[in-house]
Amino acid sequence: MGNESSQLRKHLKYSLYNKLRSWYQGFRIGKLGKNVWLDKNVSLMRFPKNIKIADDVIIKEGVKICPCNMDANVIIGERTTIGYHTFIFASSNIKIGSDCLIAPFVYIVDSNHSILKEKNINQQPNQSKEIVIGDDVWIASNVTILKGVTIGNGAVLAAGTVVNKDIEAFSINAGSPSKIIGYRK
Repeated sequence: MGNESSQLRKHLKYSLYNKLRSWYQGFRIGKLGKNVWLDKNVSLMRFPKNIKIADDVIIKEGVKICPCNMDANVIIGERTTIGYHTFIFASSNIKIGSDCLIAPFVYIVDSNHSILKEKNINQQPNQSKEIVIGDDVWIASNVTILKGVTIGNGAVLAAGTVVNKDIEAFSINAGSPSKIIGYRK
């Protein structure tokens, strides 16, 4: 709906380099949809076959997407845009819906280390839990999304928000930890 006429999509020019990057990554990852824009220096790491990217997705320079083990998956829905230098690290599953706008420098990670005092932290197990981001979600710059959260359709996360609990559909959230400051009208 609104995405087709957005400033970014209206002025995006697919060069030979973009087409070559998409062609190459199409062999490496689990699914690469049509008309996917992969900017330079995008890293699809560790288990790229566990990454599924739908049609018309834009992934900007410096993005890192990493299924961290053979059972982890990252799924990105149609017409979603992922901004510069965003990190998406899955030890379980991260599902991002369609028509989402993810600004630069967002960090999405579905795991955390245990913190028992009788063991060094780097020797403790990882705890992971799926992250689900609904459709039509706007995630502003420098947002951190932590394990086990579901972000409802149409939600907005203000710049610098730390999300450690579920977010209501169409709510506007800010802060660390996040709290509702309003609703979309």
